[in-house]
Amino acid sequence: MAARFPTAVYDQRLLRAAALAANAGVAALIVTPGPDLAYLIGSDAQTFERLTALVIPAAGPPRLVVPRLEVATFADSAAGELGVDVSPWVDGEDPYALALADLPSNPTVAVSDSMSAGHLVPLMNATGTAPQLATSVLRDLRMIKDDDEIAALRRAGTAIDRVHARMAEWLRPGRTEAAVAADIADALVAEGHTSAAFVIVGSGPNGADPHHEHSERVITDDDIVVIDIGGPVDPGYNSDCTRTYCFTEPSPEVTRAYAQLKAAQEAAIAAARPGVTAESVDAAARDRLAAAGLADRFIHRTGHGIGLSVHEEPYIVAGNSLVLCPGMAFSIEPGIYFDGDWGARIEDIVIVTDDGCESLNRQSHALTRLPAS
Repeated sequence: MAARFPTAVYDQRLLRAAALAANAGVAALIVTPGPDLAYLIGSDAQTFERLTALVIPAAGPPRLVVPRLEVATFADSAAGELGVDVSPWVDGEDPYALALADLPSNPTVAVSDSMSAGHLVPLMNATGTAPQLATSVLRDLRMIKDDDEIAALRRAGTAIDRVHARMAEWLRPGRTEAAVAADIADALVAEGHTSAAFVIVGSGPNGADPHHEHSERVITDDDIVVIDIGGPVDPGYNSDCTRTYCFTEPSPEVTRAYAQLKAAQEAAIAAARPGVTAESVDAAARDRLAAAGLADRFIHRTGHGIGLSVHEEPYIVAGNSLVLCPGMAFSIEPGIYFDGDWGARIEDIVIVTDDGCESLNRQSHALTRLPAS
């Protein structure tokens, strides 16, 4: 990882993770490379066919099980400064037995959801029991962002706003979606992201597909264009922001529908505060669109958590009774989609505060009209 938080941050995270493991009744958390490992020790190590795992016992010090040839990968992580024991192994040795060393016989362990089946099955055979998912153990840690994380998310929000503010430089009729996307990807890095995690340029009928990426379709004067973009800033915290653009005066039908979408997004932001449920925020947007006769045009959840992953808990969706707390970070992004014609979405990242929420994105929510040439 190019940058990380102060070592003391990771020390506290490891202590809290061990306490949560004990509370959950598991002998240890076994965390392979992925967002959980980045959260716990600031490492961006990759998963390969050889097992790399951080083992956090409910009682006892954490340790790293690492192939000897990959030990150097952790030189920039917090593990060394924290004095985390490293248990290197070489081909021919049993890394799963090494991971379970000093744990009770047939232990119940919880594993990160990034663990591949190639490691999960041998580990299950070694424990003699089915592992649990560590997601339920660690989610309270990762869902509630601390001050350092919130500062990183604010930097990400400001950086993505700068990209949207420059959209007229690239988005214009006569260009392909792919060409526009390439310029946006470059701008994401130029404006402070370490990479472009995703770039959606959905013009005209492609805007009616929420997860369209980009294509060789040529953008036309009368298109409505959905631009959904994001990426990480150091140390790995993501932006995610959607705005919708046009080039000529939209039709009365588009104008009316977009006004209802904007009102729905505003209603959801107004509803997001401590003590309410995630599903109630979803309902605030969904009910507003339903009242306008657009219920069947809103085909996805209202939002998702964000941090080291673009999509993580909490999910702002019907059926999620999770009570929101200060420090939770998530998107609010209702959309409307008219198959074969056009679509629109408005997305901000918000942080729940003591008495409401703070939006991290400041660019206009209007259906923004750009020059046609």
